[in-house]
Amino acid sequence: MPDNVRSYAVAHLAGDGIGPEVTAVARDLVDLAGKQHGFTIDWRHCPLGSEHYLRTGEVLPDEVLDGLRKTDAILLGAVGSPQVPPGVLERGLLLRLRFDLDLYVNLRPAKQRPGVDAAGADDLDFVVVRENTEGLYAGAGGIVHRGTAFETATEESLNTRAGVERCVRYAAKLAAKRSGKLTLVHKTNVLTNAGSLWMRVAEEVAADQGVSLDYTHVDAACLYMVSDSGRFDVIVTDNLFGDILTDLAAALTGGLGLSASGNLNPDKTGPSMFEPVHGSAPDIAGQGIANPIGAIWSAALMLGHLELSAQADSVVRAIEGATAARVVTPDLGGTATTRQVTDAILGHLS
Repeated sequence: MPDNVRSYAVAHLAGDGIGPEVTAVARDLVDLAGKQHGFTIDWRHCPLGSEHYLRTGEVLPDEVLDGLRKTDAILLGAVGSPQVPPGVLERGLLLRLRFDLDLYVNLRPAKQRPGVDAAGADDLDFVVVRENTEGLYAGAGGIVHRGTAFETATEESLNTRAGVERCVRYAAKLAAKRSGKLTLVHKTNVLTNAGSLWMRVAEEVAADQGVSLDYTHVDAACLYMVSDSGRFDVIVTDNLFGDILTDLAAALTGGLGLSASGNLNPDKTGPSMFEPVHGSAPDIAGQGIANPIGAIWSAALMLGHLELSAQADSVVRAIEGATAARVVTPDLGGTATTRQVTDAILGHLS
């Protein structure tokens, strides 16, 4: 390999359902971009997911996690199967990866693509920065008196100043690179304790980073995403609110099949993980009609995180070339197969 060719180790966790189909496509696009732009990917197979769990009883063995720590990034397809009880893979694999690899930012861009018939405004273009390791997803709480009339279930939202500040700081730096506008979304009039912490930290960080700060209650933010999305550029919010808002954003831009995400460790003390958000979709697995754009866009986010920004931009432009020509899968009202969409994007990348 020539000395000037950069190489990166990326774990390919294809997972379940349509995950292997769409991430195989994303790999092809990344490899072609590498040939064009002078980098290579050392793809490392990681066979976790429902099939592995049902065969072995293992969700995320420690030795596999240790191997993942030694990579530069993780490309995840999707995990989940009707044969696996809810929560087993979500908490044991996805949330454990977020916690153990300190993936404290969930990055979810939302943007209208040319040629896509979507419910949102034509100029919708914002990014949601979701805190990814705290809040109601931290796992605090429990059930007492189970099975009795006095059964009580609690879920506790944990918000640390350090956790909130590092998330808000990432969002503020991102806002400074874009329009300079940051919006905090929370529910400070009801969740007064956590809301106060988030507001005070956001005000401090925005002033330090030299960006303007706006605030919107989460329910109002849902309304504005539909009626006035131009008011948003970079949104920062907590774990639960971010989970909900980003699916609304996906619906406004064409659906989950288009949506990408990055689970980031901005400090790069370990790998970050990139995944489409559509889930395993077992009902269409193997039919060749899965939308690969979410996986391809997630791979582009991965390239950007690896400081291959120009290469990432070329992949995004190729996606837009395909959508503008209406080469899209049935979920977007088209008739193209996964392979046809892939070939169209490859053609634009070439």
